[in-house]
Amino acid sequence: MSRMMYQIEMPDKIQGVVQLPASKSISNRLLIIKALSSARINISNLSEAQDTKTLASLLKSEDNTLDCGHAGTTMRFLTAYLSTTLNESRTLTGSDRMKQRPIGVLVDALKELGADISYLEKEGFPPLQINGGGIKGSEVTIDSHVSSQFISALILIAPTLPNGLTIHLTPDVVSQSYIEMTLKAIQHFGITVTHNHNSIHIENGEYKAGDLNVEADWSSASYWYSVVALAADAEIELLGLDQTSWQGDSIVSDIFTLLGVKTEYTQRGVMLTKTPVCAKEFGYNFINCPDLAQTVCVTTAALGIASRYTGLDTLKVKETDRVVALKSELLKVGADIKERKIGEITCFPPPLACSGQSISTFEDHRMAMAFTPLACALGKINIEDPDVVAKSYPNYWRDMKSVGFKIEETSLV
Repeated sequence: MSRMMYQIEMPDKIQGVVQLPASKSISNRLLIIKALSSARINISNLSEAQDTKTLASLLKSEDNTLDCGHAGTTMRFLTAYLSTTLNESRTLTGSDRMKQRPIGVLVDALKELGADISYLEKEGFPPLQINGGGIKGSEVTIDSHVSSQFISALILIAPTLPNGLTIHLTPDVVSQSYIEMTLKAIQHFGITVTHNHNSIHIENGEYKAGDLNVEADWSSASYWYSVVALAADAEIELLGLDQTSWQGDSIVSDIFTLLGVKTEYTQRGVMLTKTPVCAKEFGYNFINCPDLAQTVCVTTAALGIASRYTGLDTLKVKETDRVVALKSELLKVGADIKERKIGEITCFPPPLACSGQSISTFEDHRMAMAFTPLACALGKINIEDPDVVAKSYPNYWRDMKSVGFKIEETSLV
């Protein structure tokens, strides 16, 4: 069976205006809030990402078995949500990869609160049998080092519990910015929150009526930052971004200041232009913004900057093992990349070279989009299975063409 591949060639000049997709992270949280509320909640600019469409569809479904596919956020949020649905029993499953992604930490926390959940195959992993309506507890301690989505899932259902919920966090919280995003979302719709360093208390209460326009996605913006950093000549305006973002990935504007990209806020978003690269060496801890790791690592490798990255623990349990995938594909173009220990990689790149090999995407949307800007450094790059971008950024290839990239479709056997 043949598979598709795109060959991407860089233009002489990269220039254009890009309407970024809406944040799927915010969209998914709002969908759960809306499902839990009897009030009128109006969401505008909802993400068109496949993950968000999957969640929206499953929330409306009356089927006994709900299939999340590759959508990790959907799996985690629905596990908590279905635990609150009175007198309903559902099976929650997903793709083969989803069945390899651990969910035991969340299930244990929900069981501690009184949820009735059982594993249908491997202990600690989907698929799950969830019998809803049994949660009566009001206090739980959760391992905070595995996934912030487990904590966000609990936060979203917390106001519906009889006595609210106090969540005690263990040290070394990962992706803290996503927890903050969830708290801002529930507060926007009228929920009272007290957040100390190691605990979060959410009071019982009804989600209030309200409106929210979903802001543009900073994770998606990161690929355009990489394009500008690696291009000889580039000017790109990204629409829908602002300085008051709920998203932790907005830190990308600070990171790329050192990598040769100037960010200027406009009335419509941000204007990206090239500046001299400041960094001779580069290091960063991605504990709060793991979705930026692939983009930054590929960029610094292409710029020839020796780098050391930490806080990558959660990348092991994403759509693929992103550390393994990143290492595998950067080696193809000549980078000297090593995983020193779990959660840490170093890259001491010689000049990269277009090897003629294609970049495998490992069924991971971020692998496709993080490696595409290499076309600016190498002249061209081949990306396998490019349709994976639909998970978060369905119009990515259209937008790449709009700023001047040439994209040719070929087949892989």
